[in-house]
Amino acid sequence: MAEKIKIAQYWGAGCGGCDVALLDIDAKILDVHAIAEVVFWPIGFDGKLHDIENMPDKSITVSFYNGAIRNSENEHVAKVLRQKSVIMISFGSCACYGGTPGLANVTNKQEVFQTVYKDTQSTDNAAGVMPLTHSKVKEGELELPEFYDTVKTLDEVVDVDYFMPGCPPTVNLIAMAVDAVAQHVTKGTPLPPKGAVIASDKTLCDECKRERVEKGRKIERIYQAYEITPDPKKCLLDQGIICIGPATRAGCGAMCPNAQMPCRGCMGPTKGVMEQGASMLSALSSLLGMTDSEAGLSEESIMNIMLQVKDPLGTFYAFTLPKSLLKRTVTEKKKKKTVT
Repeated sequence: MAEKIKIAQYWGAGCGGCDVALLDIDAKILDVHAIAEVVFWPIGFDGKLHDIENMPDKSITVSFYNGAIRNSENEHVAKVLRQKSVIMISFGSCACYGGTPGLANVTNKQEVFQTVYKDTQSTDNAAGVMPLTHSKVKEGELELPEFYDTVKTLDEVVDVDYFMPGCPPTVNLIAMAVDAVAQHVTKGTPLPPKGAVIASDKTLCDECKRERVEKGRKIERIYQAYEITPDPKKCLLDQGIICIGPATRAGCGAMCPNAQMPCRGCMGPTKGVMEQGASMLSALSSLLGMTDSEAGLSEESIMNIMLQVKDPLGTFYAFTLPKSLLKRTVTEKKKKKTVT
């Protein structure tokens, strides 16, 4: 029997959905067991990081790293797994694009701690105690991971071989990735080019079955998903509900639109567009008649239209802010006044 491939999986800054997504392949998990040995999966069993650190370099066949880089522990484990692995896969939206944790890039460590530990009414912390990276107690010194100002994507701290977006990645994509690695190891089948995204190169709209207006598309106003009951057969955008499908990579089977909910963009930007938010904003402007008729619209009219978008950042950059051109907000340091 051929030697099993070795798999590692780690959960960085994320909700944990990706970490158990491997189990979503149901009976196919038996196929994985037949060809693979999981050597590191903290949520699944009591594996120790120091055991991985002591393994020979490149002794792990493939590591699936999910979650963004929020603190020093996330970064350290990413670097260890990169050193020990032949293949590193950025697994899920948070690892690929920053995901929902990346929305914290509108603030910084100081403001986050102020809100969580001092300002919130749900925390009983009358003394205003803040977490410290190092604390001395009678038993010795305690250490917590350093909390970073900026949420980063996995490929900002280590070299990544492949990207598998999704929140979490779908069953078919996971099975495809595991099978590709297995075929490569056992039969020498070539892997995709380095840097490839394990998903479709088409847009979500291309795999969505809803009927779209092909000519003269225009909407009069924007609705939140809860404000109307959409027609189950018609395109959500044509009904005034912002669906990020035109700026999002296909591969999920349009699960959210099929369930009467608009796409939020978790599969990330399409192959030809790296700035997902700007791409979607452009598409929406066209549907609202803000491009063709811009000369006939006053600034007040344009502002009234855009105010219908209740949460612009969360709408256009729900999963991709750290990977976008924006990356984060910038806080300018106050210059000291010079007395002359």
